[in-house]
Amino acid sequence: MSLREQFTDQLKTSMKAGDAPRTSSLRMILAKLKDTDIASRPKGIDKVPDEEIVAMLRGMVKSRRESVEMYTQGHRPELAAKEEAEIAVIESFLPSQMDAAAMEQAVADAVAETGAASIKDMGKVMAALKAKHAASLDMAKAGPLVKARLSA
Repeated sequence: MSLREQFTDQLKTSMKAGDAPRTSSLRMILAKLKDTDIASRPKGIDKVPDEEIVAMLRGMVKSRRESVEMYTQGHRPELAAKEEAEIAVIESFLPSQMDAAAMEQAVADAVAETGAASIKDMGKVMAALKAKHAASLDMAKAGPLVKARLSA
């Protein structure tokens, strides 16, 4: 079942259950997906593939985490809690992330595979990581690991 189908299926389920916060979050995801589809039309793509949907969801989680931080600093715990609930709904559709040990192993494999020897080869290593592990690897966390590995 594709992510699009999962979104609509989950939306129907939450509406029937009367779960207003989850329904609201799912509607927000579908609205963002529609915007993403519209933005990709000039490229000749009618509906974006699941890989781009995953990237869209990660962006949504990132922006909500930033909002949680700001609401917490602004002493607005009720708004922070709402954002946290949205994050939980969004993350339920994301593939599970690699743990630290698996991430270090993936970085080591990518460095060996590309033959990277210095920090100048960081782009090659990052491209290899993205090609192999885009769905399960947080590239923002992988960057410093690659940099440390190539600097040593």
